[in-house]
Amino acid sequence: MGKILVTGATGNVGRHVVSRLAKAGLDVRAFARRPEKVQAGVETVQGDLTVPESLEPALKDVESVFLLWPEFNVGNAGEVVEAIARHARRVVYLSAHVPGGENTHYAAIERLIRRTPLKWTFLRPGGFAANTLVWAEQIRRGVVRWPFGQASRALIHERDIASVAVHVLTSAGHSGAAYALTGPAELTQIEQVRVIGEVIGREVRWEEQPPAEAREQLMEAWGDAAFVEQALTTWGSFVDAPERATDTVQRLLGRPALTFRQWAEDHAADFR
Repeated sequence: MGKILVTGATGNVGRHVVSRLAKAGLDVRAFARRPEKVQAGVETVQGDLTVPESLEPALKDVESVFLLWPEFNVGNAGEVVEAIARHARRVVYLSAHVPGGENTHYAAIERLIRRTPLKWTFLRPGGFAANTLVWAEQIRRGVVRWPFGQASRALIHERDIASVAVHVLTSAGHSGAAYALTGPAELTQIEQVRVIGEVIGREVRWEEQPPAEAREQLMEAWGDAAFVEQALTTWGSFVDAPERATDTVQRLLGRPALTFRQWAEDHAADFR
């Protein structure tokens, strides 16, 4: 098996992909803005995908690429995809499952990849359990004020996404596949908060936030009006049309997906 390049190598998913490949003794190279954060003993190239020329040295002798695009817009993703296609044979792209998401940057990058001769696999997770870390400070205060408490999703543990990525990168039969990845069960946001509270031994109350107030708050944090509107619309849609759990993780890995409670136990220190 040839060299595998992992972009986003210090992020929630990428760091687990790197560690699993390294533990298996495979030839892995990490691409990161801050190489000092990559685990010791792993070959690392410093760079930034928003500066496509910085990717060229990392692609030398690479056969497969785990691609995670770091921006909310497509930007110069076309140059990045072209560079990968010049060097590698296969790409596993961490996309996303977004209802009605044909106009998202995820879908745009999928289209860029499809136009190349690369063998591709798209991983399309739904909600990340790690996104609930945005509530950490509120949970420490005992009240989470957020919109759409009844929005229901089957949140996935980042370790499961990484495990699927490694499986796809190291086994045959996945070319041209688009895998919808979720956790094993659907929980409303109110239930997610309750589970985190139970895990850390603290009662946490949910307080419904008007979407208009949330919009102002998110604009301050993200600064991208289109992305804020997309996020609020998507979250709101899960009230009447919950994100349904899939069995993809179990089919690919031969074991059940990790539960949200298991994720909360792994991250309990982040909420205390």
